[in-house]
Amino acid sequence: PSKGTYLLNDKNVGNLDEEQLAGIRNREIGFVFQKFHLLPRSSALENVALPLKYASVKQSERLIRAEEVLDKVGLSHRLTHKPTELSGGEQQRVAIARALVNSPSILFADEPTGNLDSKTGHEVLEIFKDLNKRGQTIVVITHERAIAEQSQRIITIKDGEIGSDSIN
Repeated sequence: PSKGTYLLNDKNVGNLDEEQLAGIRNREIGFVFQKFHLLPRSSALENVALPLKYASVKQSERLIRAEEVLDKVGLSHRLTHKPTELSGGEQQRVAIARALVNSPSILFADEPTGNLDSKTGHEVLEIFKDLNKRGQTIVVITHERAIAEQSQRIITIKDGEIGSDSIN
């Protein structure tokens, strides 16, 4: 389509300026990338708290919320560790926690298990399933059919077109 509008939580995002769009991306959308993009000199706690700084949340509240979400992903014992002191799975869970810390409406995860061994990949998918059961909308982008089949809905895209859309 070459025309239309896109609404996110009943707000037409097509009418927003760059600053407003940045605010939406910070507060309404969580991103989990295949590469973790963690700040190497910052602790897990500091990495997770960073989006809250951009949302103008007070320092004391940032740390409380970051610690809570790290606990949700099973990393309460690794708060002060820097990325180089964490396993790949732990780094991915820090990235997931960072994506969730602002309680976004939607979470996009691009190949979230691509850099992980099968056990850790399974743990990450279990976190997503648990979040989804609690009402979190999660969009996982993957090339792996076995991962897609664990979702409630599967949309396949080929050459920029929707190939199929099925409820699992």
